[in-house]
Amino acid sequence: MMELLTSPEAWAALLTLTALEIVLGIDNVIFLSVLVSRLPPEQAKRARQIGLLLALVFRIALLSVLVWLIGLKEPVITVKNIAFSWRDIILIGGGAFLIAKATHEIHAEVEARHFEQDQEPKASAFFWVIIQIIVIDLVFSLDSIITAIGMVEEIEIMVAAVVIACIVMYVSSGPVAKFVAEHPTTKMLALAFLVLIGMALVADGFKFHIPRGYIYFAITFSAAVELFNVLARRNRVKVAR
Repeated sequence: MMELLTSPEAWAALLTLTALEIVLGIDNVIFLSVLVSRLPPEQAKRARQIGLLLALVFRIALLSVLVWLIGLKEPVITVKNIAFSWRDIILIGGGAFLIAKATHEIHAEVEARHFEQDQEPKASAFFWVIIQIIVIDLVFSLDSIITAIGMVEEIEIMVAAVVIACIVMYVSSGPVAKFVAEHPTTKMLALAFLVLIGMALVADGFKFHIPRGYIYFAITFSAAVELFNVLARRNRVKVAR
């Protein structure tokens, strides 16, 4: 342990892996923000806390079964000359879940908003949100931990990077969720991001890797345009007043 603390290579690996884990966690934060936006503020805060705590627990639990994770890359089924591992199957299922969930939410926003304005949130809504958070936390945790396994060999560095990334996710999730709730158009944009991320996960499952740089550039560019729109609307309101 002391050797790691005094090793420049270990610190460089920790910084690099932490940055990657934070980038991979952006997807999780976006999904979490969209899910909790339909809950009352108090429940939304609690759901967000539970969701991020589960994300941390799942990541550390997956690290503890390192050998099993590496085995997930071994083919378990072949369909039309394409071999699928458990990792591929989980990524395809998780990506399909993201696409279906985002599409359902987009439909609700476009077609059914006026029906939902006068409705009180159901008591079961909180538990249903938690279940969805658990499912998607498992998917994102798998992708995150396999990335960690491919980068470093020391499990201490992996655990430290995961913990730091989850702390950053926790700090950033509140402002992100609040911003999404206060600006309906950003929620639609976030849902579009989820469709894009879901398609990337499905593509990965089918052995077609989409470089994440393209996806994050598209998300950053779209988010910047939407930020300018929000600022423009805010200025128009101030002028009108």
